[in-house]
Amino acid sequence: MEPRTGSVDVPVGALDVLVWEGDGGAPAVEPTRTVLALHGFPESAWEWVGVAESLARQGVRVLAPMQRGYSPGARPDGVEAYAIEHLADDALAVMDRFGLERAHVLGHDWGACVAWWLAAHHPSRVASLTAISVPHLGAFGDAIASDPDQQARSAYFGLFRQEGKAEEVLLEDGARRLRAMFDGQVPDDLVGRHLEVLGDRPALTGALNWYRAMRRYELPDVSVPTTYLWGGQDPAIARSGAEATAARMTGEYRFVPLTDRGHWLPEEDPELVAREVLERLG
Repeated sequence: MEPRTGSVDVPVGALDVLVWEGDGGAPAVEPTRTVLALHGFPESAWEWVGVAESLARQGVRVLAPMQRGYSPGARPDGVEAYAIEHLADDALAVMDRFGLERAHVLGHDWGACVAWWLAAHHPSRVASLTAISVPHLGAFGDAIASDPDQQARSAYFGLFRQEGKAEEVLLEDGARRLRAMFDGQVPDDLVGRHLEVLGDRPALTGALNWYRAMRRYELPDVSVPTTYLWGGQDPAIARSGAEATAARMTGEYRFVPLTDRGHWLPEEDPELVAREVLERLG
């Protein structure tokens, strides 16, 4: 089931968007059955292919943008252009383009960061949130500040924030280190699709600018219905922030710890992720 492709205008250009129509192509999907899926690093919108195909078979439409920096038509210069407020505005622009007052938001890794921001700051636009890997940004910030385990897991931020140096290290030897980040847990064909998006220096700079614009986020508590999936073998996310997320929730909340899983859940087990999203759609 191949998605159709489109584009959405944003203030800095145009995002490429993959669209899986519900029921394998039926165009008249209920707006309440639409999922906005936000990818992570070093991935692309193709990380959602397995999840989206499963959801589409259940009549759910999935909108998966190549986010700012990843889309060639929306790759501004300057780190400040990648502040999370701008990334969230891009996501809202996708919803507006498809006529959605609200959407079920699904995010993984950096996409989860944007999804948490949307749920906290724009709750009227978020019907439900399914976040994968990254916890509530306030809980995550606390963990980075105080938990030695999380500090060690986040040490790679230091390299990624070095302009020029990070690009050289990650792209040398045919992007060997980018490939190694997937640790053999993502199918080779998907790794190849991700590197088709990120495999040149301008694209990688755009993606790394998300890290360079990162700050400690003082995020409000989240009131929208939320599911948070965390892999106990995730090398990037410690247990402390994952478990502390519950204290940041004021709405209905479900924590799904998967002790034997790692970071790349949408690609490792798309059927599991799709089931959790469907639970939120009702």
